[in-house]
Amino acid sequence: MAGLGQRSDKGERPQGAAACRIGIENRVLRIEATGDWSIVHLDPVDRELRAVTSGEIEADRAIIDFSGISRFDTASATVLERTAFFLGERGLKVDLTGVNDAQQLLLDKIDSCGIPEPVRVPGPPLYIEILGKIGETTRAIGAEARGMLGFIGGVMSAIWRTILHPGRFRMVPFVHHMEKSGFDALPLVCLLTFLIGAVVAQQGAVQLRTFGAEVFTVNLIAIIFLREVGLLLTAIIVAGRSGSAFTAEIGSMKMREEIDAMRTLGLDPMDMLVVPRVAALMITLPLLTFIADIMGLIGGGLVVQVMLGMSPAVYIERVAAAVDFWTIAVGLIKAPFMAAVIALVGCRAGLSVTGSAESVGSMTTSSVVRSIFLVIVLDALFAMFFTAVGV
Repeated sequence: MAGLGQRSDKGERPQGAAACRIGIENRVLRIEATGDWSIVHLDPVDRELRAVTSGEIEADRAIIDFSGISRFDTASATVLERTAFFLGERGLKVDLTGVNDAQQLLLDKIDSCGIPEPVRVPGPPLYIEILGKIGETTRAIGAEARGMLGFIGGVMSAIWRTILHPGRFRMVPFVHHMEKSGFDALPLVCLLTFLIGAVVAQQGAVQLRTFGAEVFTVNLIAIIFLREVGLLLTAIIVAGRSGSAFTAEIGSMKMREEIDAMRTLGLDPMDMLVVPRVAALMITLPLLTFIADIMGLIGGGLVVQVMLGMSPAVYIERVAAAVDFWTIAVGLIKAPFMAAVIALVGCRAGLSVTGSAESVGSMTTSSVVRSIFLVIVLDALFAMFFTAVGV
C-alpha cells in the first residue's frame, strides 16, 4: 500500500484529474481525495479504492479527506460512499473530513438509496452459446485436420527420400519398434481375441438355437472375426499400447530438448523417429491381425465343440466352406492403413508436446482417443467401400 503523501498509482493522468493518496500511519488508514472527481476521471481511482477495500488492511480506523476535491458529482459520491461502506464492513471506524455542504448533500442522498448492487451483465442466450461451442469445435477440427495433413506430407516426403537413398533408413530403430509394437503385444492380443471369439460363439449359439440354426454359429464366428472383429480389436489394442508409447517416447524427448539437439546436429526427426515407427507398425499390425484371427477362431471352435458337440475336423471344414479369399483379404488389406493412422497420430502428438510432464500426459491421452476414433471411422469407410464393390 502506498505511503502517506504519495500517489498510489504510477500511471500518468491528465492535469487536475481525480487522484487519491493512500497511506497507513499508527493503524489509521488515510485516503486523501484530490482533483476533479467527475465521472470522466473516476475509473483509475475507482480501481485503486476497490483494491484497498478488497485487500488486507492493518488498521483500526479510516479517514477519507474530501478537502482536496475540486469537482464532485453523483458518481464520485457513489464511489466514496461505497468505499466507506466496505471499510466499515471490514471493521474499521470511518470518518469523513473536509466535506462541504454540496458534497454532504450528495453523500446523504446516496446513503439514503443504499449501496448499489453490482451490475450483472446477462449472458448470451443458450442457443448462442451452443452455436459458439459448435463454431469453436469446428474451427479446432479444421486446424487439427490441416496440421495432420501437413504432418502426413512431411512423413511422405521423408519416406520418398528414404526410397531414393536407402542408406537413410534406420534399421536398428525399425527392428526395435517391430519387437516392441509386435512381438511384445502378442500375448495380450492372443488372450483377448481368444476370449472374444469364445464369447461371440457362445452368444451366437444361444441366439441361433432359438431358430434351430446353431450350426451357422461357425459361419458367424468366421465371417465376423476375419472381416471385422479380429482387425478392429487388434488395432484398438495397438492404439492403446503402441500408439501411446510412441507419443510418450517422442514427447519425453521433446521435453528434454533432444529433438532440438537432433536438428542442431543436422539430423531430421522425421527420419530418426517417425519413419521407423510408421514402417514397423505397418508391418507388424497385419501379422498381429492374422494371429488374432486364428486365435479368435480357436476360441470360437472350443465353445462350439463344448456346446454343439462339433469335432475339430468338422469345425475346420465348415470354416473353410464359410469363407473365401476375400473374407480373409478384407481384414488384412485394412490393417496397414490402420497401422499408418495409429503411428502418425501417435508420433504427431509426441512432437506437439510443449515441454512439461503434464503436456506429455495430456497428449498421450489425446493420441489414444484420436487413434481409436480414426480407426473405427476408417473401418466404417472400408466396410462401405467393400460393400459397394461387392466384396
